Amino acid sequence: MIASIQQELIPQLIVESVHPHNPAEVRYLPSPWELLGTGNYAAVVYHPGYPDMVVKIYAPGRPGFEEELEVYLRLGSHPTFSECFYAQEGLLVLKRLYGVTLYDCLHRGLRIPPKVIKDIDSALDYAQTRGLYPHDVHGKNVMIFEGRGLVVDISDFLHQEKCSKWDNLKKAYYCLYLPILYPLRLRVTYSLLDMVRKTYRFASSFVGRVFKSLLP
Repeated sequence: MIASIQQELIPQLIVESVHPHNPAEVRYLPSPWELLGTGNYAAVVYHPGYPDMVVKIYAPGRPGFEEELEVYLRLGSHPTFSECFYAQEGLLVLKRLYGVTLYDCLHRGLRIPPKVIKDIDSALDYAQTRGLYPHDVHGKNVMIFEGRGLVVDISDFLHQEKCSKWDNLKKAYYCLYLPILYPLRLRVTYSLLDMVRKTYRFASSFVGRVFKSLLP
């Protein structure tokens, strides 16, 4: 796989991040590599011959590679997180995680058992013992697979500022989802989920600005 990366993928792949707040764009991906997804700074691809591994490649000029590699080195091997098998400048070879995000579970009416929440809690506690700071953990960054919880995105785990996204999600889970949505298997439209997400983001930003304005 490493030979294919160095001889086929890297020389031909064209990935660009035009705007830091929009997903990166893959302009060209050589066969037989396939695109799995994109983030604001990087693209994730895989080779059909190695389906249990993915390659995350940062767009030229975008930050984050060194920090993400450091997080993976600290995490080591843990069942709830991915694992880094190989790295070179701007490129990571990672264990592929399979599953459905909690965000998509809400849309599809799939039940999210309490065990999933406890698994993620335990994983975040483990990350803290490794000198990390779980950050930006939300419904699109955690998954369920065979009844167990997985944490997909750890790229911001070196950020030391407090992040309450996971705590807020848990409150919504126990106060709203578990007593109402869970037993009824209600499906939530993406439009409603997106409205909730945007409202939460606005409210969090507003509260943050107010809090800062009160500081001396």
